[in-house]
Amino acid sequence: MIEGLRYMITLLVHISNSEPVKLDVEEMPRSSDIMIVGRNPRDRKDREVEWLDEGVTTVMLPWSRINLIQVLPNPDEQATFPQLWRND
Repeated sequence: MIEGLRYMITLLVHISNSEPVKLDVEEMPRSSDIMIVGRNPRDRKDREVEWLDEGVTTVMLPWSRINLIQVLPNPDEQATFPQLWRND
């Protein structure tokens, strides 16, 4: 990583009674945080989230509504693993 340049971390946040939401965060949430603040909310397929108003770019989700968080790999840093069962 270039000094002074920070990459956004993409999280897939699973919310109670709702579809998961992808969020971009500057740093990983800490155990002392009471909510997650994320930018660029979108659904799993990078489309607009239906339950948000148009133009919303930042959301704050309380821990009480979150079931699970997945940290998605950065496309620039993804390692390529051989898939022995595929022939393409």
